[in-house]
Amino acid sequence: MSTVTGTASDPEDGGRGTSLTSIVRIADAAARWVLHYLGYRFRVSPVMWLVGIAITVAWILLPIPHWVRFAGLAVLWVLVPTPLWLRAVGLALLTGSFAVLGGADSVPESWLVGRDVGKWIDDRVDWMIVNWRSFLKGRSDEFLRAVLLPLQNWLLALPWWLTIGAITAIAYKMVGRRFALVGLALLLILAILNLMEPAIVTLAIVLIATGASCLIGIPLGIVAAKSNPFEAMLRPVLDTMQTMPSFVYLVPVVMLLGIGKVPAVMATVIYAVPPIIRLTNLGIRQVDPELVEAGQAFGATRMQLLLKVQIPLALPTIMAGVNQTIMMALAMVVVASMIGARGLGIEVLNGISRLEAGRALLGGIGIVIMAVLIDRISQRLVRDPREQ
Repeated sequence: MSTVTGTASDPEDGGRGTSLTSIVRIADAAARWVLHYLGYRFRVSPVMWLVGIAITVAWILLPIPHWVRFAGLAVLWVLVPTPLWLRAVGLALLTGSFAVLGGADSVPESWLVGRDVGKWIDDRVDWMIVNWRSFLKGRSDEFLRAVLLPLQNWLLALPWWLTIGAITAIAYKMVGRRFALVGLALLLILAILNLMEPAIVTLAIVLIATGASCLIGIPLGIVAAKSNPFEAMLRPVLDTMQTMPSFVYLVPVVMLLGIGKVPAVMATVIYAVPPIIRLTNLGIRQVDPELVEAGQAFGATRMQLLLKVQIPLALPTIMAGVNQTIMMALAMVVVASMIGARGLGIEVLNGISRLEAGRALLGGIGIVIMAVLIDRISQRLVRDPREQ
């Protein structure tokens, strides 16, 4: 009986042993394949993988502040396929974190010149206020009476239903029937929410700011496209203007022009002009040189080439810049309301300052509706005329 039982159990044990051996072999093959793939894909040897794992484990176990960041840096140093010099930089950062050499606030005091620079800028601004404020304030008042107020008063004098009908007709002609119906519904929502008047004020400010931005930006973009040195000089200025917080623009404008709609328009122009400059420059530079050479072969002057060849071909890109300028001007609405722009921005600002969440939300809804309408209609201008 025992012999029979032993004989019967041998195949079962052998089967289990074979299964276990197969699993071990599969796991070993999988591990080898993973190490081979990682070494081939990321150009990292298995030894470097082990070093990276050891560094990560040590970093977690040692009592070092912010070990999560350091561990992530160690893993990236191992995993990411990078040149040798970049690995050396990562290793230096990892090693330097062990040394107690002071933090970001340990710059020698003799090197700290921030206050002196700020004082120098304050002195220059004070000089401009003393010498320029009266002249600039007089010009801004003339601009307000001659341009901004007539446009705003004319738009406000139109019946609300006529304004809605005109915008709907423009949306139908420029975009299509479906969006015209959507635009009509959105405009009716503006009217029902009692936001029609502030929306018209905002529209007037956006139109004036966009027009001023185009008058400044398109010529600068053309000059930048014609002159590489000027474009190289202009690029860091535009980068600074686009990365500077929008609130910073309010300080010099308010100091020089005071509080009101014109300072708000000026701040909006400074904030919104970079896209039209960049895209005008880009559009003219992207014109096919062969077309320019063909124009030159027919005896066209530089001005004729610009007006009849380059600008018409670059017009879709330029209009894309106009679209971006409009949207950035609209994004400045709330910030500009802090210095007297009024419109929909003042609804949001008053809602925040008085803790009236509903009022702020309704003002935000009005801005969103205007953004949708202006963006879709102005996007239609971006299309290449040859595709219509």
